[in-house]
Amino acid sequence: MTTNEYQVTGMTCGHCELSIREEVGEIAGVQDIAVSAATGKLTVTGTVDDAQVLAAVEEAGYSAVRAA
Repeated sequence: MTTNEYQVTGMTCGHCELSIREEVGEIAGVQDIAVSAATGKLTVTGTVDDAQVLAAVEEAGYSAVRAA
């Protein structure tokens, strides 16, 4: 299990956080999700790959990149 952090653009409120949480939460292997509109960060713990997470964020209507 790994923990990866992503920088998300376009989040402005709690509803944005919820939308991302719901989409990412549908990925098999996700154990924990933390989303913050204030920092623009998404942290995902589990056995998932970046492509799955980035696609889910895009499906929610936002864009993201893996944080360095």
